[in-house]
Amino acid sequence: MPHFRAASAFAFTPSLLALALALSPVSVAAQDAAPAPAADSTASEAAAIDALFAAYDAEQLANSPLGKAFRGIRDQDYGKWDDPSDAAADAELARLQDAANRMRASFDPAQLPAQQALSYRLFEQLAARRASLHPYRDYGYIFDQMNGAQSRMPAFLISTHRVANLAEAEAYASRIEGMGPQLDALIAKARDRADAGVMPPKWVYPYVISDIGNLLDAGDGNAVLEDFAKKLGQLDLPAEQKTALQERARAGWSTAVAPAYQRLRAEMERQQAIAPTDDGVWRFPEGDKYYAALLASYTTTDLTADEIHAIGLGEVDRIHGEMRGIMAKVGFTGTLQEFFAYTRDDARFFHTAREDYIADAEQYLAAMEARLPEFFATLPTDPLEIRAVEAFREQSAGKAFYQRPAPDGSRPGIYYVNLYNLRDMSKNELEALAYHEGLPGHHLQLSVQTQLGNLPAFRRFGGVTAYSEGWGLYTEELGKDMGFYTDPFSDFGRLGMELWRAARLVVDTGIHHKRWSREEAMQYLADNTPNPAGDIEKAIERYVVYPGQATAYMIGKLKIMELRAMAQAELGDDFDIRAFHDVILTSGPVPLSIMEENVGSWVAAQKGG
Repeated sequence: MPHFRAASAFAFTPSLLALALALSPVSVAAQDAAPAPAADSTASEAAAIDALFAAYDAEQLANSPLGKAFRGIRDQDYGKWDDPSDAAADAELARLQDAANRMRASFDPAQLPAQQALSYRLFEQLAARRASLHPYRDYGYIFDQMNGAQSRMPAFLISTHRVANLAEAEAYASRIEGMGPQLDALIAKARDRADAGVMPPKWVYPYVISDIGNLLDAGDGNAVLEDFAKKLGQLDLPAEQKTALQERARAGWSTAVAPAYQRLRAEMERQQAIAPTDDGVWRFPEGDKYYAALLASYTTTDLTADEIHAIGLGEVDRIHGEMRGIMAKVGFTGTLQEFFAYTRDDARFFHTAREDYIADAEQYLAAMEARLPEFFATLPTDPLEIRAVEAFREQSAGKAFYQRPAPDGSRPGIYYVNLYNLRDMSKNELEALAYHEGLPGHHLQLSVQTQLGNLPAFRRFGGVTAYSEGWGLYTEELGKDMGFYTDPFSDFGRLGMELWRAARLVVDTGIHHKRWSREEAMQYLADNTPNPAGDIEKAIERYVVYPGQATAYMIGKLKIMELRAMAQAELGDDFDIRAFHDVILTSGPVPLSIMEENVGSWVAAQKGG
């Protein structure tokens, strides 16, 4: 079972190798109808296709030092950064397509065991989805307030680069020295994209410039050098070795990193002067096709932007109705918007000290942890930490996020919470947010996924956004089924977070398809959610630079709830919630259509048995 501890450390977003690349729906009817092959042949084919997946994974890791670090692999590449060139991106896609072609030429999924047959389907669709997005590879923003390299690189060193011995300390110093050339390469790419008309909206640039300033203004007291000194201080090394390493790191920062950040700031200021004021990706060449490809990838459905928009409007109306029930329960008289204002503005709903927020989150997670065995047969084994987002980027970072554990146990799962402005972090939402990011949400799902050692690496360490974020949102409501949210205001906070995800369907498609401005989208959230203005501004700014991703939460959650309701109706008293959760979790991330197949097969087996 995991344990919890608070810490004031630093965060990072997953590496490109671990980014969720969604998979398209496919059918298994033909597979189910195929005759069973001989046992010896089946075992041989299974071993062969597993070997192909392992070889592909080894190739990918050989070309990604950051991918290795996220896996806890510390070898001769530990002091390096990934190759940021277009040629490297093209080669990565070519490796995937080559492996998929060899798989199709060598194997018949009808002749494979169930898990290998599923891996075949998932890998084939992964290759197809990557290919569909590759034409738009230059449409992403390299420097922005969400996942920009200006903060992502320091955060990687702080949160992911472990220092347990002299060699790993030397590798940290090498990565500091390599940050300058890495930043320069990314500056050149960002300049080329901007000159081609692909750059974020004008309002993004002050955030990026602020992140840069926070690092440069701190001098030798910046977050990276402080982290290195702290990690170095924990090693049992002679004092002169530690001093030499610290001097090397400081010299690397001052001679390579700081000048590169100064060049980055100059480029960001240049771009800011010419940046557009329109927000959606519709302004790019073939922007409509790009957004459609993103929606298909993130949701694993063929829903159009208009259909997703309509689903969002319907869900907003439904949740508003449930919120009015909470209003009646607490005896509030007035309109729903007046209740929103009350919960948004009254000081009773906010902490005044950061440590109190973290302590309350720890308490909720500890209580949830004790109840997990009643609802889950497969439990996480990795520890879970709660950490505050580091100071150098808390003004631009999102309100909460999760980083998965290392498979070798060297890094815990980490729930990061942004406590820069406590008035943006309502007590009412604290419980649901902790369940979503921690238990039984992302930490449980990703820890279980990482434990699935019999599955290929692309399934253990990859992702499907509608699956993982749908699961996170599903667990917020599951907490109510488990007997939590005893305070009606906390239950209102749960509904508020669900409402937030429903409204995302409306505003994301509004911005990128219906050509809403940032201000129009913010007004929609202000009119229809209880969230404070700062929360709303950060959210809309996230959706602008991360198009399509926010739609996956509600689409995925609705599918899981639909499948659970179906299974309960079909099985009646024989429905086992622990077994249902195993069906969802133990296959690893899958598209929603395959999740539906898995649950349908389980229900049929239960009825037949």
